[in-house]
Amino acid sequence: MPKVAPKIKLSNGQEMPILGLGTWKSYESEAYQATCDAIDIGYRHIDTAFVYENEHEVGKAIREKIDQGVIRREDVFVTTKLGGIHHDPPLVERAFRMSLSNLGLDYIDLYLMHMPIGQKFHNDNNVHGTLELTDVDYLDTWREMEKLVDLGLTRSIGLSNFNAAQTLRVLENCRIKPVVNQVECHPAFQQEQLRQHAKQHGLIICAYCPLARPQPARHWPPFLYDERAQQLAKKYGRSSAQICLRYLIQIGVVPLPKSSNKKRIEENFNVFDFELQQEDLALMQKYHTGVRTVPFSGMSGHKYYPFNDQF
Repeated sequence: MPKVAPKIKLSNGQEMPILGLGTWKSYESEAYQATCDAIDIGYRHIDTAFVYENEHEVGKAIREKIDQGVIRREDVFVTTKLGGIHHDPPLVERAFRMSLSNLGLDYIDLYLMHMPIGQKFHNDNNVHGTLELTDVDYLDTWREMEKLVDLGLTRSIGLSNFNAAQTLRVLENCRIKPVVNQVECHPAFQQEQLRQHAKQHGLIICAYCPLARPQPARHWPPFLYDERAQQLAKKYGRSSAQICLRYLIQIGVVPLPKSSNKKRIEENFNVFDFELQQEDLALMQKYHTGVRTVPFSGMSGHKYYPFNDQF
């Protein structure tokens, strides 16, 4: 049996592996093969979304691994997300059931609201929506997501790309608390204040783009390519990506690295048999620049745009 990631307990008592496979920009056969490889390697946490357009492929891989006896359904933690075009309350349950059907599963472990901002609904095939934004209150959307828990369709619900004030507004008005806020987080954008706020209120921060969408030709970001990063990697006998992922885990973040390369998927997973020393955690902290790689700038004029606030 492959080794698997340790788990963290969510505020509702459910458990989630502390590292998962991200699948944003993994399409069709690539998403299918990456998910198969990840499960064989030991991943038990898979993150997808309606707008990624790969739920069919991710679900096919999971179901095949169940049929092969590699995993049981209860062994794998599956996250998907409500798209912006389905924020209108009458659309939420139907959108969820579409994702559930795409995945071919009986339930979802974690269902996230992908953004606090809704987009105008034209049809279900307009997956990414348009920049025709709506004023649907995310609290009304949240109340419909709570009903999915009541129905036993999802074990947990959570947020994505919410700032601290928006998170608090949900917490103060909800019946079922969000367990997670999935946001951009990596050494160059460390989300320290948001992390502290989440911890104070019992939410786990999951990190998309935990390696900041590397650009090897530019040797960017520095925390993967500069001299200090290379020295740290050499010190621990690891890659700079492994140092980065280990850093995020040690500061309490659940990283969701994306790759379609089996060797890198395995490398990203092999971060549980070493720890960074305190002095090296301090070195990694110095990479913070406060600059996002995914600013959703086309939505910046909306009243629910989350990134105008400091955190």
